[in-house]
Amino acid sequence: MEMIIEMFSYPFMVRAFAVGALVALCSALLGVSLVLKRYSMIGDGLSHVGFGALAIAASLNLAPLAVAVPVVIVAAVLLLRIRGNSRIKGDAAIALISTSSLAVGVMVISMTTGMNTDVYNYMFGSILAMSDGDVRLSVVMAVIVLVLFVFFYHKIFAITFDETFAQATGVKADLYNTLIAVLTAVTIVLGMRMMGALLISSLIIFPALTSMRVCRTFKSVIVNSAVISVVCLVLGITISYVWGTPAGASVVMVNIAALLAYSLAGLIRNKGK
Repeated sequence: MEMIIEMFSYPFMVRAFAVGALVALCSALLGVSLVLKRYSMIGDGLSHVGFGALAIAASLNLAPLAVAVPVVIVAAVLLLRIRGNSRIKGDAAIALISTSSLAVGVMVISMTTGMNTDVYNYMFGSILAMSDGDVRLSVVMAVIVLVLFVFFYHKIFAITFDETFAQATGVKADLYNTLIAVLTAVTIVLGMRMMGALLISSLIIFPALTSMRVCRTFKSVIVNSAVISVVCLVLGITISYVWGTPAGASVVMVNIAALLAYSLAGLIRNKGK
């Protein structure tokens, strides 16, 4: 109890838990659809775009999130357009955009600020990197993501499982695919400051895969993913505070442990049947 009181006495820890919980929740909800549509690596691609945008913002002394959010949203929409081109498949489109953006970010950094603390924070994440302005913007945008996901839940469900049938019934699949991509882009940018560009995609992939080891319905996977994601993030940040480990890596390690535990539980249940 004393440790918890001490931990929450630091403003940067309160900011980390507040933003982290919201980002983890948004990531888990969107991750289920992305994993089921076999498009989970979009998070990794967009995180590299975000790194490039943050590098440019840092070199120009601009507000990082204000620059990165619109750039990554544009990249998400462009990614869908390229994906629709039969000559470039989805995984190739992600590789094309992500590596190009990463190269731009590295070039900008090498020609301007060099490899400083801010750059390392963008790459690997830091719970100290978020300002009060970042927290306010993150809370507002995370709430928008959650509201839109809940409001369009049934449409997202339809295009996740059978996009062709959904189009036949009048659902504008392209519109809702774009919505998912845009919401994912916003979530990626919000989480990059804490998780880092190299690890943020784990928040999208791990909770969904973990839930699918045990749960069998879309709604149960959604709910379970949300709970797992938030719990793992809280435990990861706590471990980071207690043992001084990197926040992003700590969260990922807890997610790995959860995946192993759920996989074991799924095996035991299947053998029992």
